[in-house]
This record gives sequence, structure tokens and C-alpha cells, in this order.
Amino acid sequence: MPNEKKKQPNLEEKGENRMQPSYEEKTEKFSMIRKKPHHVPPHLHNAIELVYVTKGELELGVGYELYHMEKGDFAVVFPDLIHHYQVFSKESNEVYQIYASLELSGPFMALLQKKCPENPVIKKENLPYEIKNSLECLISGEKVNEIVGQAYLQIILYQCNNMLQFIEKDRVGSNDLIYSVMTYLLSHFQEELTLGSVAEALGINKFALSKVFSGIFHTNFNQYLNEIRLNYASSLLENTDRRITDIYLEAGFESQRTFNRAFQQKYGRTPSEYRKTWWGK
Repeated sequence: MPNEKKKQPNLEEKGENRMQPSYEEKTEKFSMIRKKPHHVPPHLHNAIELVYVTKGELELGVGYELYHMEKGDFAVVFPDLIHHYQVFSKESNEVYQIYASLELSGPFMALLQKKCPENPVIKKENLPYEIKNSLECLISGEKVNEIVGQAYLQIILYQCNNMLQFIEKDRVGSNDLIYSVMTYLLSHFQEELTLGSVAEALGINKFALSKVFSGIFHTNFNQYLNEIRLNYASSLLENTDRRITDIYLEAGFESQRTFNRAFQQKYGRTPSEYRKTWWGK
């Protein structure tokens, strides 16, 4: 099957996938997650992300494009690019996501900072042995230390550099008001924000900004901001054992009561119950 690339569906088609992004600050230099993929709203982070599908199917969205991935397919997402995931298959799905900091990229750092792949997916049938072997070694079950991770990462990036076509990062997405709003909120959602303060920071009228949320995102400013914060908080609940008190404060909520109410409204359960579904305890 050729490498599929298609425009993302209308944002109104799936309510749970409206463009409500979150920002993730990756603090570990090298980490890996094996997971059953699910809908993940638009987000960005400061790490290189390698995506390897080992069961089923996955839709990877980068900027305004959507790429279909199947078992054995691989993708690389460069740092600071808005991306998301969708899963439509009812079959068993599994994906490995590997995160590495820029400083591990060695001679590829300038490329990662300034450019990105025009199409980030390499289909199974075109995947070089060096990339497949590196991925299989990384997911073999033994914990990978930073030095070993760096070695495999640079092998993978070397092959990607030879295979993929690259474009300037500012060509992904848009420089218009919508993209400016998204990127600003991704970077500042942990702060105390109002519609007026964001409008002032972006140098626009707050009524014009309000129309962006109602007309494009089909929500209001506060609901949109809460979605970003909830996405961030749920990620911490899934992947860390940090106290819920610390999580809601770091996510930008002013009180645990506000956080609990918003969280239960979105997920249909309390933060503690949500964590149990992931951790089993």
C-alpha cells in the first residue's frame, strides 16, 4: 500500500478530536512507552518522537495533514510540531512511542530544529533494515539506558535523513491567527490566563479572539483552556505516580474542586478512578 497522506477530517466530525492541544515538557533524555493507542488531541513537546506500530492501525496527524499507519510502519515527529493521534480500527492496536531529547541527536540537531519531514511516515515495505533492527532492539524488553538509546537514535536519524524529504517547519500548519492562538496557549496554559490577557499578548481585539473559539473551535475560551489543562493532567495521571494535588496545580487549575468537577465532566470519573483504570491500583 502506498504511503497514505490525506487532509484531516472536518473538526466538527468528531467532537472528541477538536483541536484542543496540550503542551508536554519532556524532562527525560530518553524514554519509551508501549501502549494501546487511543484518540490523543493535538499537542506538542520539546522531544524527538519515534512512532512504531506493532499491532493494528493508527492515524497520525501532523499540522493539517493526516497519515495512515499500519503494523510495521514507522514515523518520526520532530520537536515543537503540533501533532495528534486517532484510532478508528476496532481490532487490537499497539504502538511504541520513543522520546529523545535534542541533545542526543548529535550532528542532526540543526535539521531537527529548523526543518521537518514533508511526510513523516515510512511504510513497512520501505523501512530500512537499520531502522527496523534498531527499533526491535529498543523494544526488546530490557530497559535501554541513555547511551544505548542515543546510539540507536542516531542510526535511525541517519537513515531518515537519507530517505525523507524535508521542508521548513514554518510551512507546517499556518502563521495565521488560529495557529498563533494555539501555540500561545500551548506554552502558557499553566499560567493564570483570561481572554483579555491572551488577546493583549497576541495584539488583537478580545472580541476577535472570542470569535476564533466560537467559530473555529466551537467552544468558548474557558472550555478550550480547560481542555488543554485536562489533557495535560490526564497524561500525568497515566504516566506518573505524582500526587493529584501536585498535578492539578501544575496543570493550571486554581483549586482541586474546580479540577475535579471539570475532570469528571470530561472523563466520567474522578481523577483517582481514572488513574486506577491505567495503573490497576
